Amino acid sequence: MKKEEKEVRRHFVKTRMNDAELQTVVRFQRQTTEKDVSSYLRKIALQKPVTVTYRNQSADDFLKEMLQLRKELNVIGSNFNQAVNKLHILDKIPEFRIWILQNDSLQKALVSKVEEIRLRMNQLYEQWLLK
Repeated sequence: MKKEEKEVRRHFVKTRMNDAELQTVVRFQRQTTEKDVSSYLRKIALQKPVTVTYRNQSADDFLKEMLQLRKELNVIGSNFNQAVNKLHILDKIPEFRIWILQNDSLQKALVSKVEEIRLRMNQLYEQWLLK
């Protein structure tokens, strides 16, 4: 089997741009799936399709807030679990034993809901990355 030979591009096409024009071209290229400016310009010049990515700014802002919330929820959940574990050590004291038994189901419900929120936020994040 022979390796496919890449088509060698032997011809250079030069053009001059001022700084503002180049910045505009680079900005347009970054909004596409093209990895570099030369491939972007080649497709534009040859009238080939260019895939433009679209970002919804309000969704981006929402996601940033949700990612921060996820971090905070993880910290709160971790601290809560550490506190409950320490309380379990003190279960020999009758008042703590009663409190632990009463709040054990509350802790499980809270941890379950935090996990549910975390999973949903991860799903949203994965969907956001694909766009």
